Amino acid sequence: MLFEVWAPHARDRVTLELNGAEHPLEREAERAGWWTGVVPAADGDRYGFSLDGGPVLPDPRARRLPDGPDGLAAVVDHDTYAWQHASPKLKLRSGVLYELHVGTFTPEGTLDAATARLGELAGLGITHVELMPLCPFPGVNGWGYDGVAPWAVHEPYGGPAALKRFVDAAHGLGLGVVLDVVHNHLGPSGNHLPSFGPYFTETHHTPWGAAVNLDAPGSDEVRAYFLGSALAWLRDYRIDGLRLDAVHALADTRALTFLEELSAAVDEVAREQGRKHFLIAESDLNDPRTTTPRAIGGLGVHAQWNDDFHHALHTALTGESQGYYADFARAPMAALAKTLTRIFFHDGTYSTFRARHHGRPVDRDRTPAHRFLGYSQTHDQIGNRATGDRLSTALSPGLLACAAALVLTGPAIPMLFMGEEWGASTPWMYFTDHTDPELAEAVRQGRRREFAAHGWAEEDVPDPQEPATRDRSVLDRTERERDPHRRLLTWYRQLIALRRTLPDLTDPDLGGVKVAYDEEARWLVFRRGDIRIAVNLGKEPADIALGSTGRDRVLAAWERTEAPGEDGLLRLPPESAVILTDG
Repeated sequence: MLFEVWAPHARDRVTLELNGAEHPLEREAERAGWWTGVVPAADGDRYGFSLDGGPVLPDPRARRLPDGPDGLAAVVDHDTYAWQHASPKLKLRSGVLYELHVGTFTPEGTLDAATARLGELAGLGITHVELMPLCPFPGVNGWGYDGVAPWAVHEPYGGPAALKRFVDAAHGLGLGVVLDVVHNHLGPSGNHLPSFGPYFTETHHTPWGAAVNLDAPGSDEVRAYFLGSALAWLRDYRIDGLRLDAVHALADTRALTFLEELSAAVDEVAREQGRKHFLIAESDLNDPRTTTPRAIGGLGVHAQWNDDFHHALHTALTGESQGYYADFARAPMAALAKTLTRIFFHDGTYSTFRARHHGRPVDRDRTPAHRFLGYSQTHDQIGNRATGDRLSTALSPGLLACAAALVLTGPAIPMLFMGEEWGASTPWMYFTDHTDPELAEAVRQGRRREFAAHGWAEEDVPDPQEPATRDRSVLDRTERERDPHRRLLTWYRQLIALRRTLPDLTDPDLGGVKVAYDEEARWLVFRRGDIRIAVNLGKEPADIALGSTGRDRVLAAWERTEAPGEDGLLRLPPESAVILTDG
């Protein structure tokens, strides 16, 4: 078996330690910084590399870390897994995504336990399951955004074999799988990359310290490292798409950016395999060039999260106005209307939160709606609140139903956060399991200071390191058997079924979306082809002048609602939603 490692920081020698035996590697003449050697090995064998007689470190490209980030790597023979199902040929544009955290989706917190629940998601009408990061991190429980080994799978979740079983089962149910990957930083503990080479650079600084080296000396190999890890998920695990965390934090001044390079490579793998691979970016730049095709000057990412829609919807539903919600809260129904039709609220407008102008307009004539994802809740928007409270803790079932209607019938690709479909009452909090006591205490105190500045008492901010914080965040599926959770779950199924059967609801034409609203009465109506969606967020009934064609029919309604009569008025009960057709 060929063992190779990029270790330009090694001066004289690199030694492979395999199953307790040492094997010197040769310096490559044609590839600067590379050391290689051929040594017999089998699946599961433990190994690591020593540089200049130093400690044995895990392979930066380790496919498995059975003992965590500080332990030896293990050989993984991907050919030993016998795949049972081909990847379904799903189109992202007609998708309904479901964000899932493996560690809290079930009490067991493993991939195999999550696999056993996939039938529920297929029955709901979900098309793609979006897994939060799976790369190894110290300890057992965490969000996954402090991973340190971007080629491997967190062992407490089940490791590489369990991920393959998950993907295989999902494909057998007709579900696609999206994996959240983090290229903008690595975790603070268990990160051994700096020992091998210039994986980080002081040229740029980020909230996590020195930036990942995408443009300084040595960056060719660093970019290849992260590109290779991304493509390995698609090739070795048959993942269908990747969600790219915080691409605005990728410090990259090169003419050919990392995102363009990754986009081109993913498109090439898709052509090779005859599959529908795609990239979804998280970006707060509000820059349409992120999802503009490379052929016309864009970065070529296939879609991106749209937090502006979330913020507008959140303020309209809750009335919150702190922090980045302030601009949206001035006229929330107008903000919601703008994000339904023009995607970005800040499209060159002044952002008081940033104290500057922000964003760029989306060209509605050239940009399809499926370049963007819409949602009412995500791991970020719930977990980064002091107590991890979901919308269900503050809103009536009727307002939750309105949120679902706006997301699932809106022009953007809808995404749900796990448990949202039944209005889960369990919080989803920020939790960690750092094994370094100093880091654990720093995280604990930092969390308390952050929210103390917003008026929270320290004792009311959950301790991220306390195991009960994770345990309280685990979904309680028994809620689904009783109202109002049961009724809300039925509503979600109904809306998803409409989206998957009515072509107007997946029409990519942003210019065809028409909106009317009343800021004071708190109602909003929008049209997509022959379909009209109306929500009343107010506490009083609303009379909405829709006009009547004589062919109006109610397709779905949260509360009993009649189609407009001869007077053309839609009489919509308070805190309710209706979907109508006049075709």
